[in-house]
Amino acid sequence: MALSARLELRQSQSLVMTPQLMQAIKLLQLSNMDLITYVEQELERNPLLERADDGEGEAPVVEPPADADLPARADVPDWFETEGASSSERVANVLDTDISNVYPDDAGQPERAALDVGALAGGDWSSVSRGGTGEDYSLESFVAGEISLTDHLAEQLAVAITDPALRLIGHDLIDQVDEAGYLRADLAATAERLGASLSDVEKVLAILQTFEPTGICARTLAECLALQLAEKDRLDPAMQVLVGHLDLLARRDLAALKRLCSVDDEDLGDMIKEILALDPKPGHAFGSTHVQTVVPDVMVLPANDGGWTVELNTDTLPKVLVNQTYYAEVSKTARDEEKTYLGECFQSANWLTKSLDQRAKTILKVATEIVRQQDGFLTHGVAHLRPLNLRMIADAIGMHESTVSRVTSNKYMATTRGIFELKYFFTSSIASSEGGDAHSAESVRHRIRQLIDAETAEDVLSDDTLVKMLRDDGIDIARRTVAKYREALRIPSSVQRRRLKQLAGA
Repeated sequence: MALSARLELRQSQSLVMTPQLMQAIKLLQLSNMDLITYVEQELERNPLLERADDGEGEAPVVEPPADADLPARADVPDWFETEGASSSERVANVLDTDISNVYPDDAGQPERAALDVGALAGGDWSSVSRGGTGEDYSLESFVAGEISLTDHLAEQLAVAITDPALRLIGHDLIDQVDEAGYLRADLAATAERLGASLSDVEKVLAILQTFEPTGICARTLAECLALQLAEKDRLDPAMQVLVGHLDLLARRDLAALKRLCSVDDEDLGDMIKEILALDPKPGHAFGSTHVQTVVPDVMVLPANDGGWTVELNTDTLPKVLVNQTYYAEVSKTARDEEKTYLGECFQSANWLTKSLDQRAKTILKVATEIVRQQDGFLTHGVAHLRPLNLRMIADAIGMHESTVSRVTSNKYMATTRGIFELKYFFTSSIASSEGGDAHSAESVRHRIRQLIDAETAEDVLSDDTLVKMLRDDGIDIARRTVAKYREALRIPSSVQRRRLKQLAGA
């Protein structure tokens, strides 16, 4: 067969990952906080974008009449000596600006009313208000700020050490104490960096470890517990051995601990109870970092007809508009290269607004289908959580699995049972031993925890016993699966649980 070159015309369809499409995919998987940050960056970059709520709630600006006889700047006397004028008028006259530009909180507010001492003496506190406008003082304004751990230790350092060089070492070590109260520093490296001797650093550390709360500035858990026991005068030789072998205590190897400590079962039980009563993280009592509250993307509320109402949390959705008026006005006088830039900005702004709208609709569609599939969980609890995967949702709403996966990433749903990540509702299935509906893995883990929580010291459930009880409940599960779920729940084995229960009973 001879080879020859020829031209052919073919028509085909293909999906091209354009920058706009990549942007839409990126927006779909962003969390609400990341989305707000992204939109803020776009607002700074694109002059045609503006916030939808710009201008709302602002006080109207009143322009003075054109024929008003205003005094010149040099003719205005000192504002403190101006008679018959309010402080707002004095500031406006002297600074040639409105009061709102100098004291925004006082803009438009009348003069502060004089304090009526007679009314207070008569027990009338209603006149004590902010700005004389009738708004009560907020008690939260008078709440003292929380003292941080660093400040608490620095206050004690100022009293305990007077030598400037040693105090400098103390401040450096305090700066390296984490939130739990542990010193995460290498003493030799600290001494070399500060140009001090290692003995001085160790001397300062010994002083820091006497500060409150007890156990602070420890370098290990064993040292932290030893400091607390020493303060209680309970760090005897047997307790020192126990603190030095916390790994055996974590493994519940009581036989080895009794042999090392040379104590009987009763003494060992008392020692372990003392250890459990100590604070392993003493620094958390001061200035702990506040955990960022999860803001839900979707709200699920009970409906009047017995169903559920699914709504988007509009507070988490950034609202932007395309300023087409500004675009039309600037385009009239713009040069060719400026028109090209404005056209790109206009196209990018339009695509962003459409992408944000499509993102909101997609999240609502996926969340609505999840609520429909997991109605039993919302009504009766985790025991009725159904097996669910991405394909089931994708087939129900006519979307691709990858789209559903992006939508459910970093998104949260507020329900009557709490706030859950959308990924929480997707669990693998476990077959039923009676041929009925399959059970979700999450509901099976919940059932295992319930059974173990209900056990007694005389009847500790082994994994084989749990398998039998679950199969009696209609759950076909293997022993290794029960062991895997138990370990995922951080529940010790039956042997370790029996030892702990016996120890607690002693």
